[in-house]
Amino acid sequence: MDWIRDHTIGHGSTAAVFIAKSRFSDEVFAVKSVELSQSQILQKEQKILSELSSLYIVSYKGYDVTKEKEKLMFNLMMEYMPDGTLSDEILKQGGRMNEPLIRYYTKQIVQGLEYLHSRSIAHCDIKGQNILVGKTGAKIADFGCARWIDPAERDSGTVPIGGTPMFMAPEVARGEEQGCPADIWGLGCTIIEMATGGSPWNNVTNAASLLYKIAFSGQSPEIPKFLSLQAKDFLNKCLRRDSKERWTAKQLLKHPFLEESNSNSTKIQDFVTSSPTSILDRDIWNSIEESETMDSTLLQTVSSPLQRLKELSSNSGELNWRWNDDHRWITVR
Repeated sequence: MDWIRDHTIGHGSTAAVFIAKSRFSDEVFAVKSVELSQSQILQKEQKILSELSSLYIVSYKGYDVTKEKEKLMFNLMMEYMPDGTLSDEILKQGGRMNEPLIRYYTKQIVQGLEYLHSRSIAHCDIKGQNILVGKTGAKIADFGCARWIDPAERDSGTVPIGGTPMFMAPEVARGEEQGCPADIWGLGCTIIEMATGGSPWNNVTNAASLLYKIAFSGQSPEIPKFLSLQAKDFLNKCLRRDSKERWTAKQLLKHPFLEESNSNSTKIQDFVTSSPTSILDRDIWNSIEESETMDSTLLQTVSSPLQRLKELSSNSGELNWRWNDDHRWITVR
């Protein structure tokens, strides 16, 4: 495909995302690019995305390698969603969403997860920033942390654990496993994000204390009291600390909370509140919630989970912490 690169619209842990346009048509799409020598993660994402075809997954357009400013670039081409992310939509709604809109988006996310999980793929980083929205609703995007569920590969420790700490499941924070149940936990955290405009965990000061709280406190994120009983029960099914007790995406699709959704409506506008809550009513976001990744090698450096997190806390000054607006990621080697 012959195309022209336009302006930057986002950054991830390993690549930048641009708007692009075909030279021979009016087609506009998104391109995720990184130097070829550093493109292993993006190439894995390309391989996974190329095998997917669902109304609830951002569409794959192709890939190529270009030479720009004397550098070889690996480019992954995807569907462009002009309305931005689910997190952007929360802001547009005044900082929180009404329950019909939460239900509308949640059902589509669960449909996307059911599709992925039925193909033995775990996304591993479900959160508002990785859900794109458009006229037809929500689509799961950003498969940089995604993995095929292969027990032998997982047991060998060759697949690193990654994702965003604020949305990590307890078993992931402990470095034990990362599979489809972790996506369901991330879904629960994302619903809280939609409902409150805030992070699923409050009163945490750094990533180390957050990971310790998720892994060992025995607590789950607080379910908003103002939600309906059905919504609360749905969240309870998502946020069970024991991964074996969490409902699957297939089970969640039959939950009364989602079955109440208006199947005849296909327009987001049908659920948008006409008078959104004031932006002044938003909870202050903890900066730790933003995109942060961690390598599983960090979780293997000491003998016990408790000691691992104490090590992380005591040595946090040695890590590469980046909190600016362009790159909010942790990289640990």
